[in-house]
Amino acid sequence: MKLQRVADRHEAEVELLARTGSSIRARIGDREVSADFERLPDGSAMLKLGGRQYRISGARRGDSILVTVGPRGFEFKPVVARRAGVRGDLTTPELTSPMPGKVLKILVAEGEAIKAGEPVIVLEAMKMETLISAETPAKVSKIRVGLGQMVDAGEVLVELSPLADSSAPQSEPATP
Repeated sequence: MKLQRVADRHEAEVELLARTGSSIRARIGDREVSADFERLPDGSAMLKLGGRQYRISGARRGDSILVTVGPRGFEFKPVVARRAGVRGDLTTPELTSPMPGKVLKILVAEGEAIKAGEPVIVLEAMKMETLISAETPAKVSKIRVGLGQMVDAGEVLVELSPLADSSAPQSEPATP
């Protein structure tokens, strides 16, 4: 996923490469980083990166991702690539939880075709509701969570697959 920091329009490609227990490995731009994190009872976490510790928390507000690191706050927005003529392309094949929380609503069904920006899951964290939406048109392959389930940050909520041809209109099959 490519993110843009709202304050200075700085763009960075962010990709979660691996998550094992309390360790994560991510690529930020062309730099790979590894970190350990410990969840705290208030919903925030302690991030250990490069021999230093940072208290972090995050939340979604509309299409923004709000992040605090110690006393500093940042707002990020996903950068939507504008590519003409690309068919069946997914920005991401999985929708993940941006924070620890509880699955409040599941708004789609497996096998359903969804549009870019369509809400898929509603999470509740720190008494706030967060919509998790599709970034591109897709088909819901698998819903990996249930109503009321507690999820961790980065946990896969829904698996997506490309539509057969997202640019062609869907037609009804012929009847004999």
